[in-house]
Amino acid sequence: MSLTLRKNRVRLVVPGTRMDRMKAQAVRTADQVRPMASNAREVAAHRIEDARVWAAPVLDRAAHSVEEQIAPKVSAFLVQAAEKIDPAPSIRRRGRWSTVALLAGVAACAVGIMIYRNNTRQWADSMKDSAADASRWSGDRMEDGGRPDESGRRADDPSRRTH
Repeated sequence: MSLTLRKNRVRLVVPGTRMDRMKAQAVRTADQVRPMASNAREVAAHRIEDARVWAAPVLDRAAHSVEEQIAPKVSAFLVQAAEKIDPAPSIRRRGRWSTVALLAGVAACAVGIMIYRNNTRQWADSMKDSAADASRWSGDRMEDGGRPDESGRRADDPSRRTH
């Protein structure tokens, strides 16, 4: 027979079997352990809060360290690996640059042709002027006696002179 107090009630338990005795012992033990468990729960809650207070700035520093130091290296490594694996971008880039170079060459040739034609016209015009001057000058020389002989050479030709 046992007498227990539970929440302002008195309870009288008469154990009849071994199971009832074990149950009664478990209830007494639970009543004794309950305050210790409550105290342990409060202590654990305080310790967990202390651990969180300590861990939060440590994790924040670690995150910034990873972001500033490790992540760029990992990112560069992954980009380099992707470029090595994927053949399409390198082929497209080569095609773009060769197309740009070809178009630049065509544009340079077009500009060169325009400059050449312009210079050719100017040269032709200047040659016409100089040819007219030369014919006038040679006409003046012919009147001075520089007539060609039977061989087609002029009398004042330097190749006819003898030393």
